[in-house]
Amino acid sequence: MTTHFSYPSAALQSELRQIAQAMVAPGKGILAADDPAASLGERLQGVGVDSGAEGRRRWRQVLFTADAEISQHVAGVIMVPETLQQVADDGTPFVELLARRNILAGVNVDQGVVLLPGSEDETTTQGLDDLAMRCAQYKKAGCSFAKWRCVFKIGAHTPSYQAILENANVLARYASVCQSNRLVPIVEPDILLAGDHDIERCQKVTETVLAAVYKALHDHHVYLEGTVLKPNMVTPGQGCPTRRSAQDIGRATATALSRTVPAAVAGIAFLSGGLPDQEATANLDAINKFPCRKPWPLTFSFGRALQGPAFRAWGGRDVAAAHAELLKRTRINSLASKGKC
Repeated sequence: MTTHFSYPSAALQSELRQIAQAMVAPGKGILAADDPAASLGERLQGVGVDSGAEGRRRWRQVLFTADAEISQHVAGVIMVPETLQQVADDGTPFVELLARRNILAGVNVDQGVVLLPGSEDETTTQGLDDLAMRCAQYKKAGCSFAKWRCVFKIGAHTPSYQAILENANVLARYASVCQSNRLVPIVEPDILLAGDHDIERCQKVTETVLAAVYKALHDHHVYLEGTVLKPNMVTPGQGCPTRRSAQDIGRATATALSRTVPAAVAGIAFLSGGLPDQEATANLDAINKFPCRKPWPLTFSFGRALQGPAFRAWGGRDVAAAHAELLKRTRINSLASKGKC
């Protein structure tokens, strides 16, 4: 095995490290506003709003025009490429609206999951072929970071070695391409809630997946100080008859991370993974309160758990109510990211 390789230049390392540290600054998290068009369209239809591009623009404008206080709790926003081209009613590009609030713009660069041949209905994620070209365009458009999601399913025989190895290498290739284009990669290995597995099985799978991901990142010479991990919380499956407390989830999650995630990683921003908003917040608080060595900031990168309450308050009409709810949820998750709920 050759060891003749180079990490990014000193200047690029500095740029990536500064961005990554800003993304997980104390008390701040990341708003995931990269909902697929189809799922966002369904929600918009439910409140009588156009489900097309204009309706999506309207909702994103609500999110991005919240009071400037939100910058105390949110460091970055993950968008879809469509959002980079959209503007507010007054013609201000959304990326500029965020910049005025000192919020970093990020973009989801994966192109969805596809079936992994030879597996038991497992998947991998596509979009690597033209990723370098797209990353260069997104950096020019004002983005500082990117996100890529790979999915793992817990079943009787899954995740398989094949799926773990394939997706770990896909995440590593993505991260390497991002860094070469001056974007900080958010690495998202998402172990789904679906299933009847208990918390112990989820913890073991999480540890196995994360160990493979960091082996692949090392093999691809990814600069860890310029990365952010976006993992699942360690919970029982939705179909498991035995429910566990937030304290149990905090212990299992913190333990799994301490066994697998290098200290060099800039920070960890959890996905909510379909958990109810209050449950996701309670778990985040418990993870931060669990007494073990945690060399990285542990914060949030929530989508529905932040947007959901604001969307319901908005209802297609009440922007002020949506802003109030969004600020409320970001404030409380900011406290949870410090273990102070």
